[in-house]
Amino acid sequence: MTTERARISLSVAPAYTGSELLAVMSARLLKDGQTVFAGVGIPLLAAILAQKTHAPGLTILFEGGVIGPFVEAGKLPPSTNEQRCSRRANMLVSITEVLLLLQRGYVDVGFMGGAQIDRFGNLNSSFIGDAENPKIRLPGTGGGNDIASLADMIVAMKHEKRRFVEKVDFITSPGFLDGGDTRAQAGLPAGGMFRVVTDLGILGFEAESRAMTVLALHPGVSAADIKANTGFELPVPDDVEVTPAPTPNELAILRELDPEQLYTA
Repeated sequence: MTTERARISLSVAPAYTGSELLAVMSARLLKDGQTVFAGVGIPLLAAILAQKTHAPGLTILFEGGVIGPFVEAGKLPPSTNEQRCSRRANMLVSITEVLLLLQRGYVDVGFMGGAQIDRFGNLNSSFIGDAENPKIRLPGTGGGNDIASLADMIVAMKHEKRRFVEKVDFITSPGFLDGGDTRAQAGLPAGGMFRVVTDLGILGFEAESRAMTVLALHPGVSAADIKANTGFELPVPDDVEVTPAPTPNELAILRELDPEQLYTA
């Protein structure tokens, strides 16, 4: 099965889009009682979905200084500094204060996306190409560097060869740097990449080498599909698991949250 056919089967036959798949699979990784530092888009959708299904005690933090909000269905904020982010929040603090929670060890999971990622989980959201004359300018770090430096990270992104590269053009948010213990040697003893969720599978990192590996494939996706869309060698175990498809309940809640498919088209 080609990757194109795999994506068609995911979006048409089971009646869910690749973005909905990303949100559902990401939500399942979040646990009740955790504190998650989330960006808007898929990370926010996944966090709210987790709250409304298996993790009612999940606390969401936003970079803008919001702690513990309950975002209203159908009224998703376009940025972490928008007023809708603060609905029924426990606290509204400064950006400095909310980032200090990371340094104090109060954040369990950071959750974001990126334009590029490499085999050791380093993320680029700054620019594509040469630093002096980039082909594409991206949004930049925001709080991404702080979050990735101090918390366990979940990354959600489309699985494409142009995104999964041998070496990112710029390290905006550090993963395991050059692998092994290089992250700790660089002065970052805590945190690191935990999972990468894509529209093809779920990826993790080996304990010693810290290189990316495949933990599970989504329904209808083969090992050949995921390798063909990765720009570096990505091991796929012979006995790799297959993720359970999104349930009708998960999809119903997700579509209630984002009825206009602003993030899940």
